[in-house]
Amino acid sequence: MSTILKIFAFPAAIFIMCLGILTVLGGHITPGGGFQGGAMVAAGFIFCAVVYGIEKSPFQFSHEFMSAMESIGALGYVALGLCGLLFSGFFLYNLGVDLYGISQSVSGFFNYPDPTHAGIIPYLNIVVGLKVLVGLSAIVITFMEFRGEEVTE
Repeated sequence: MSTILKIFAFPAAIFIMCLGILTVLGGHITPGGGFQGGAMVAAGFIFCAVVYGIEKSPFQFSHEFMSAMESIGALGYVALGLCGLLFSGFFLYNLGVDLYGISQSVSGFFNYPDPTHAGIIPYLNIVVGLKVLVGLSAIVITFMEFRGEEVTE
């Protein structure tokens, strides 16, 4: 890779990742959300991985880190869904908004001071963003580490 590309890649990746985090955190009031923001953060990581290579990339995702992040994303999604099921009878019920008055006891926990009262939607965006980030990054890492060895029986 050229020197200009190596100088440009890291700041551009940081900028792309910041935009992705902004998309995840503002996804309940703007277009976008967990999937789009997670894909943007993964794009910043992938950009550095392609330019610098997996071994020399400024962002090193170990297998244990990626496994932990994917587990946190999956368990967080299920936990938020079960909170809705437990307190209202509906899986992924938006407890913070509570339009039907089903779960008055828990709605205060998810009701943060936001003018749009998004409830659990921002939390769902965060855990979905983690899942998408790890999933897309794992695909690219797997393809980049594949050397083309022939499988013999």
